[in-house]
Amino acid sequence: MTATEQYLFDSYRAVQHGTPQPPPPGRDDWAVLRSVRTEARFRAVLDGRPATRPWRAALHRLLHPARPC
Repeated sequence: MTATEQYLFDSYRAVQHGTPQPPPPGRDDWAVLRSVRTEARFRAVLDGRPATRPWRAALHRLLHPARPC
């Protein structure tokens, strides 16, 4: 059963029982990713490491390659 089929089944059951419908699949994906990133940065600070942004540094290296001497 796919996530969409499960969502439709749960929505139908919620209507039958008069309970609130579940959130659609994928609605909170970005929020979960943000919270994981925030937690990783928080843990880095607690461990005494800098809370860097590895994706931003990688993008900077890609867009601004080092010039050969």
